[in-house]
Amino acid sequence: MGRGRAKAKQTKVARDLKYQTHETDLSALARELHGEPAKREVVEKVDERDEWSDYADPQRD
Repeated sequence: MGRGRAKAKQTKVARDLKYQTHETDLSALARELHGEPAKREVVEKVDERDEWSDYADPQRD
């Protein structure tokens, strides 16, 4: 008992997956299958000190 909602949700998810079209990045799939490294996004380097570092205990480091 009590499995009705869970089964209904699983059915809904399965139906959505079956009938909805999803955009597929075929170039990313090809890179993954060929073992090429993924492109990494460039992350800006943030200042090593954070806004609370002025309040830190200097003897603790």
